[in-house]
Amino acid sequence: MQTAPYFADLAEGPEGREAFWLTAADGLRIRAVLWPHAGTEHGGAERCSGTVFILPGRTECIEKYGRGARDLAARGFASLAIDWRGQGIADRLLTDRSIGHVGHFPDYQKDLDAVIALAEARDMPKPWFLIGHSMGGAIGLRALMEGKPFAAAAFSAPMWGIGLSGLQKAMVRFVAPVLKLLGLDNRRAPGTRAPTYMEWHGFEDNLLTSDREMFDYMTRQVRAQPDLALGGPSSHWVIEAVAENDWSRTQPYPETPALCFVGGDEKIIDTAAVRAYASLWPACDYIEIPGARHEIPMERPETRALFYDRLAAFFAAQAR
Repeated sequence: MQTAPYFADLAEGPEGREAFWLTAADGLRIRAVLWPHAGTEHGGAERCSGTVFILPGRTECIEKYGRGARDLAARGFASLAIDWRGQGIADRLLTDRSIGHVGHFPDYQKDLDAVIALAEARDMPKPWFLIGHSMGGAIGLRALMEGKPFAAAAFSAPMWGIGLSGLQKAMVRFVAPVLKLLGLDNRRAPGTRAPTYMEWHGFEDNLLTSDREMFDYMTRQVRAQPDLALGGPSSHWVIEAVAENDWSRTQPYPETPALCFVGGDEKIIDTAAVRAYASLWPACDYIEIPGARHEIPMERPETRALFYDRLAAFFAAQAR
């Protein structure tokens, strides 16, 4: 384990963090950060109730979850977060680093395996839980299906179905296979852009959060450290993501207890597909939060409090 950079001033996370470079089984370098629980000296719970693995969405970086780690710490949980391959300051897979890409969607499990090994080596408090946001929700679902050591899980706008536009759906069905045959599927998917979303769109009418301050928090991070930013995905990534969703629907439902949070104003994922999947998963409770957009952990203070209070109580109940 080698110490990795961590932009503490941008993350605003708990004190006492440790950041590491890790090497996945196929040789790619990823980044992970460990945050302790707050402890009584910072107004937190007296004992640690376990460790929460934060599985970020596409385009996201560790620093984006600094405030979330602080919310978890105040509720008695240690936490850790991951820069997946192809984003943050982990190894990017294409020469054009603005394109989100992965070779095969299950490759993300190699990153998670490396972080689990780190958590074991650092003796992170058990039981272990996960929060999977967006793409991290699809990665987390496979992790549960594969029997990774999580006592319970919470999902925020999980990518169990992608909210594709008409153009993108046509691309996946007709254009993408041709691009793959021609070796052109590593190019940016049609209809997406090179800059990260916060840079080209701005706050007004954005699809991520209704909270201006949290939008500015996310924007400051990628402006201060441009290497953290990521633009649109490759056509290959889209093909892989759709294939992952198709695969998961053929598998037995995990027995792990879970919560699934979706915003009432969600417009990025396919909410109907997520609702349908959650309704058929016996161990999963579906929770819709009125007025929330895609980034539930980055929403207004009252929404964030509801999210973290609900999942903290749920996790704590599994720890008894």
